[in-house]
Amino acid sequence: MECISVFDMLKIGVGPSSSHTLGPWRAAERWIKELKTANRFDSVENIIVDLYGSLSLTGKGHATDLAIMLGLSGADPETIPTESIDIIIASIRNTNILVFNNEKSLEFHPKEAIVFNRKFLPFHANGMKFTAVIDGKKTSSTFYSIGGGFVVKEERKNSKRNKEIFKTFPYPIQKGTELLKYCSDLKKSISEVVIENERSLRSDETIDYEIQRIWQTMLECMYIGCHTEGNLPGGLNVRRRAYDMHHKLIGDYTYNSPQEWLEAIRKTEVKFRQILKWVSCFALSVNEVNASLGRVVTAPTNGSAGVIPAVLMYYMVIENHEADFKDIKQFLLVAGEIGSIFKKGATISAAMGGCQAEIGVSAAMAAGALCEVLGGSPEQVLIAAEIAMEHHLGLTCDPIGGLVQIPCIERNSMGAIKAINAAELALETDPKNVKVPLDEVVNTMWETAKDMHTKYKETSEGGLAVRVSLSDC
Repeated sequence: MECISVFDMLKIGVGPSSSHTLGPWRAAERWIKELKTANRFDSVENIIVDLYGSLSLTGKGHATDLAIMLGLSGADPETIPTESIDIIIASIRNTNILVFNNEKSLEFHPKEAIVFNRKFLPFHANGMKFTAVIDGKKTSSTFYSIGGGFVVKEERKNSKRNKEIFKTFPYPIQKGTELLKYCSDLKKSISEVVIENERSLRSDETIDYEIQRIWQTMLECMYIGCHTEGNLPGGLNVRRRAYDMHHKLIGDYTYNSPQEWLEAIRKTEVKFRQILKWVSCFALSVNEVNASLGRVVTAPTNGSAGVIPAVLMYYMVIENHEADFKDIKQFLLVAGEIGSIFKKGATISAAMGGCQAEIGVSAAMAAGALCEVLGGSPEQVLIAAEIAMEHHLGLTCDPIGGLVQIPCIERNSMGAIKAINAAELALETDPKNVKVPLDEVVNTMWETAKDMHTKYKETSEGGLAVRVSLSDC
């Protein structure tokens, strides 16, 4: 049984896409590690990278080529100063030299070395092949970015475990019914079961440190998004809206830190219309940062990164002004577990399942997490997650220009509002009256994903992507 940690579902990285940016970046790192393990790194003379399927079709808009170059250069997406990204890319393009893993200089012509192939590989829609020329001969390795920054090789299809990702938990969970049974047998909440699993991998101190790091990244991302104006890069000339919304909501004040900003918002009197605006502002801010190659937390993907922080902020600034790290930890533990159930039972890749696999899953994660911190039972938590996903079923992925901007950014706002509504509905629901359990909506989402036409799965070959062109913007 696949055991996925909360920290697999919530990763720190650089936008705009977990599957098209973070995944290829991590794949490049893994390839370098393979070469070093085989003692072949020092002998590499030339590099060629082939991108396939969705990575090829929307790779330019998703900065896949940039991620490949950054990964090959040895940069870490969790720690790289985002302001240095343009400098590194410009240097490679201007000199046609790439410093491989920041160790050895290789001739590298990006337009020739990174090949966009339109065809799909059979294993997954997001395939990429790294080829090194060594002593005049080519040696290749193929990876697949399967959503949320997860990267695998095809041999995993026939193996029992990918030991780099999956570990053994004391309470292994594949489905919602199994999770509820543990809660019942152990008389624990969902977050309490999840923390026991996490303790099998790392200490309490490490768990708290990593959760704090995730939350701090989310908070800083919202802060940056709310304080940055102008247009987004990419050619659509999309105006940043979080800045204007934030200015209207809180006024022209200067804060010394994201935490000081958060405390100021918590002291603000908020009415219903303003609640909607604040939640939308939080969600938009994250995904505007994401669209600008900023640092975000995959939750469970970059394209859906705004839903969970927006709903968590809603809880902290509207529902519970006394909320502290304990509440944040509880929220993120539940969110991560719900996300893992969808990953194991369906997909979190828009290239495989459309946007229901991204915004739908993130809304389910946020809804369940909010339900628990508001006092919901384990059964009600899964009801909240089910309701949120049920009303995202069939949502297509059709980004204009292959950019994670339209309709992606607004969808985070809509997903956050739906998540809050789903949590409230669940809190008013007697589990005995539920007709659709979470596991059935997971199965339905996967069946819908398989039935969905390829052009609506992050290829920019259908829907809004072909109705509106870059030249219209």
